[in-house]
Amino acid sequence: MGSGAVQSVAVPRLLADVTPLRVSPEFRRLWAALGISNVGQQMTSVAVGIQVYNLTGSSLAVGIVGFFQLVPLVGFGLYGGALSDSRDRRKLGLLTAVGLMCCSIVLVLQSLAGLGSVALLYAIVAVQSGFFAVGNPARQALIPRLVGLDMLPAANALGMLSFGLGFTLGPLLGGLVIAVTGGETAAYALDAVAFTATMYAMWRLRPMPPLPGAPRTAGWASVVAGMKFLRGRKNLQMSFYVDMAAMVFGMPRALFPALAATFYPGSPLAKATIVGLLSAAPAVGAVVSSALSGPLSHARRQGAITVGAIVVWGLAIATFGFVHQLWLGLALLAVAGAADNVSAVMRQTILQAATPDEYRGRLQGIFTVVVAGGPRLGDVESGAVATLFGEAFSVVSGGVACLIAVGALVAAMPQFLHYDARHPTP
Repeated sequence: MGSGAVQSVAVPRLLADVTPLRVSPEFRRLWAALGISNVGQQMTSVAVGIQVYNLTGSSLAVGIVGFFQLVPLVGFGLYGGALSDSRDRRKLGLLTAVGLMCCSIVLVLQSLAGLGSVALLYAIVAVQSGFFAVGNPARQALIPRLVGLDMLPAANALGMLSFGLGFTLGPLLGGLVIAVTGGETAAYALDAVAFTATMYAMWRLRPMPPLPGAPRTAGWASVVAGMKFLRGRKNLQMSFYVDMAAMVFGMPRALFPALAATFYPGSPLAKATIVGLLSAAPAVGAVVSSALSGPLSHARRQGAITVGAIVVWGLAIATFGFVHQLWLGLALLAVAGAADNVSAVMRQTILQAATPDEYRGRLQGIFTVVVAGGPRLGDVESGAVATLFGEAFSVVSGGVACLIAVGALVAAMPQFLHYDARHPTP
């Protein structure tokens, strides 16, 4: 009797809080749609990496994909944030979903035509990155209006669960589809179809016009005003800096095609399948940590939790570089993904809770640049280091550099460790 009572209390606290899904049909539709679309996007990400590597045989060429995604992310992410503060966020999300679907259709056509042009692939992913950079701040900035500030940690944990499922299923399906069909066309086509889910969810949302006090224009003056808002807001700054340290130095994603061939040459699995497994492993960890995210809904020391999670990420990535057993490598990547997911939930919650609504779009634009741009810059960094010193050295040195950078940041801004969710201070 006593043990059963303890269990009935402990389980709800451990499992993810699904209250936002129950109370907000709009959030529920958006949550499901973004998860479905993310499956398609991750299939495309794996397919582009494999296609570039097959055409060039170069990890650096795969890493340069990240550079062509990064440049539009910086410019359009900042401007997209300004747009989402001065325009209807629903319309922005809908229009950019259409643009992303069109990019996937172009990827299908180039694959069918057998053009074999790396330059064309770079151009397509650059345009795709621009649409994502404009739409993502709008989609994220409207969530506080759908669920309210009190449910933000739970909503963000659920959002990361949806994305984690996408990052898990997408690479696995992408690698499997490519292995079975012998080409990337089907993976690109499934991505195009998946975007219809986001288009439907955005269409069903109520209008999300700017609130009183928000800027009425989206010029670069508005972008600059958003940047100025960050001045002196050290908690918000730190939430960006620590993620950059983790993603720029510790993200080995661009190396997966080469690692599949060099780390695990004796594996009976097809190379494309191993690439899919490596790409999905961090997301498996993210899904598990999201499903067990109940304690995060009531966490107060969100800054300290963020730093601790990134330390775990760096340690797991550095260790991954030493192992050549596929199962152990996948386990370490899963641990890294679980830690990164905890960090993402905390950082997103800090940003949304500590930022006034009239600045949320612009700060989400900066967040998009950091969160999506950091891994792209990391692709370039890891690919370049691998070209000079080899893939194993690139992975290990990246994890170590992440730990050193986070330690230096905490020493410079120790107040982040004392951030209290009850009194969100930017």
